[in-house]
Amino acid sequence: QVQLVESGGGLVQAGDSLRLSCAASIRSFNSFAMGWFRQAIGKEREFVAVISWSGDTTYYADPVKGRFTISRDNGKNMVYLQMNSLNPEDTAVYYCAAYTGAGSHWNSVGDYGYWGQGTQVTVAS
Repeated sequence: QVQLVESGGGLVQAGDSLRLSCAASIRSFNSFAMGWFRQAIGKEREFVAVISWSGDTTYYADPVKGRFTISRDNGKNMVYLQMNSLNPEDTAVYYCAAYTGAGSHWNSVGDYGYWGQGTQVTVAS
């Protein structure tokens, strides 16, 4: 049984930082690329960042480049999202997901087969 559990969300002020964590109960965790997505109220779920199975390669959505950092610890089955310089536009539910696609469509929701329940991040202005 696969389980992804996010934590670390909360209410912060603009300019603050947060670190999200994702605990993965998944066989062969270190063979999965892992991603973070977010969904704001009234909007579609959107790609935030992805990290390769080894941790050597990362990609970010343009709105978060230079502010967010994705990392992983394969020994602990954990994925992290360090978020700095938060602004109100970052307010959303953030989801951790495991990539199960066949290609390199890192920003495609449909290519992620396992999802967590999400953690709310709210940034006040």
